[in-house]
Amino acid sequence: MDKFVIKGECRLSGEVNISGAKNAAVAIIPAAILSDGVCRIENVPDITDVSSITGILYDMGAKIRTINKSTFEIDSRSIHTHIVSDELARHIRGSYYLMGALLGRFHHAVVTMPGGCDFGVRPIDQHLKGFLALGAKYKLENGMVDVSADQLTGCSIYLDVVSVGATVNIMLAAVRAKGTTVIENAAKEPHIVDLANFLNSMGADVRGAGTDVIKIYGVDHLNGTTYSIIPDQIEAGTYMVAAAATGGNILVKNVIPKHLESISAKLEEMGVEIEEFDDSIRVARNGLLNKCNIKTMPHPGFPTDMHPQIAVLLSIANGTSMINESVWDNRFRYVEELKRMGAQISVDGKIAVIEGIDHLNAAPVRATDLRAGAAMIIAALCAHGVTQIEDIRHIERGYEDLENKLRLLGADIRRIHIPDSESAKVV
Repeated sequence: MDKFVIKGECRLSGEVNISGAKNAAVAIIPAAILSDGVCRIENVPDITDVSSITGILYDMGAKIRTINKSTFEIDSRSIHTHIVSDELARHIRGSYYLMGALLGRFHHAVVTMPGGCDFGVRPIDQHLKGFLALGAKYKLENGMVDVSADQLTGCSIYLDVVSVGATVNIMLAAVRAKGTTVIENAAKEPHIVDLANFLNSMGADVRGAGTDVIKIYGVDHLNGTTYSIIPDQIEAGTYMVAAAATGGNILVKNVIPKHLESISAKLEEMGVEIEEFDDSIRVARNGLLNKCNIKTMPHPGFPTDMHPQIAVLLSIANGTSMINESVWDNRFRYVEELKRMGAQISVDGKIAVIEGIDHLNAAPVRATDLRAGAAMIIAALCAHGVTQIEDIRHIERGYEDLENKLRLLGADIRRIHIPDSESAKVV
C-alpha cells in the first residue's frame, strides 16, 4: 500500500493535458470482443481499471499488443471462452460490459456481479430486462450471472430508469442481433456516444446515441478498426475544481468543452472565471467563492462523479450550500473524511447541507472510493498543513499520472510506500 503526502495552501497554475476517458475505455475495450479483426485503440488512459479489463481479455485468450503508453491493439479472434474469471472481474464495475459483448458474439456469457467502488446495491435488472427482450435467458448462481440465447433478435426496450450500464450492455448485445433494436429512455453520456462511434467504425449501424432513443440495426459481422477515445470529462472537471479550490489559474487541455458545460456553469455561478477554447478551458479564481446548490443528474445534468470534488469547493465557499445526490445511494462516504479536515457538512438521506468555512485543516484521511479520493486530494491542496491520504489505490483506478500532473502545476505531493506490517494495521 502507498499513500500520498500533500502540503497544502498551494496555488495551482500552468497547463494540464487530460487523458482518455475512463468510462469510455472500459466500455470500448470489451466491445472489441465483437470484432472479426484487429482493433487499434488510441488515447487509452493508463489506469488500473484499463489494465484490469485488458487483463480479463488476455486471460480469455485475446492477443493484446502494446504500441505505446496510450495505444494498443486487441485481436479477440483467439478468445476461447465465454466465462470470465471471478477473481479478475470482481474489482471493476465495467466487468459487467463483458455480458453484452460475450452474449453478442458467443450468445453465452458467465460473468460475476459488478465490482468497483461501493456505492450500495448495483442493480442489473435493466441489463437483464434488455437481454430477455433480445431473446436471452439467464440464471444467477453463486454471485455469477449466466446469460445465454439461441438467437438474439432485435426488439423495442424501454428502460425504467436512465442507466448508462444497461444502455451500454444492450448496445453491445444488439449490434450483431437479427433485426432492429430500439432503446428508449437511453442514457446520453458522452461515453455512450463514443461507444456508438467505435461500433460504427467497425461496421455497426447505431443511430441516435446522445439522445434518449437509440436505434441499432443488427449486422452479421464487425471489422477491425482504428479508433481514438474521447477525453475524460471527469478528470478535466477534477482539475477545474482543483484550480478553483486553490485560487489557481489552469489551462485544461485536450478536452471537449461541451462535455463540461454543467461543471463550467456551476463554477461560474460560484464566481470562478471560465474561458473556453476549441479544445481547452482556462479556469481561474481570484476572489471569494459563492454558495451554490447542486443536484446530480444523468447527462447533461451535473455528473454524480463530480459530486465529492465540488463538495470540497462548497465547504470553503461563503454561505450555506446543498447537494442533492439523485444517482447513487451511498455517495456520501467522503463526508466523514472531509469533516476530519474541519468541513461543516450534515447529511440527511440523499441531501448534504454544507456550511462554508474560511479554510480546511490538514488531517490523516482515506480515499474511500475513486472520486472521494480525488476530493481528498483537492482538499489537501487547499488545506492548511500537510495531509496524508491512504488507500490511494482507489484513485489510481481512474486518474492517469496524477502525481506528475499535479507537480507540473506546482503541487507539493509525494508518494510514500507503507510497509506490509504497517498497512495491515490500516482500517
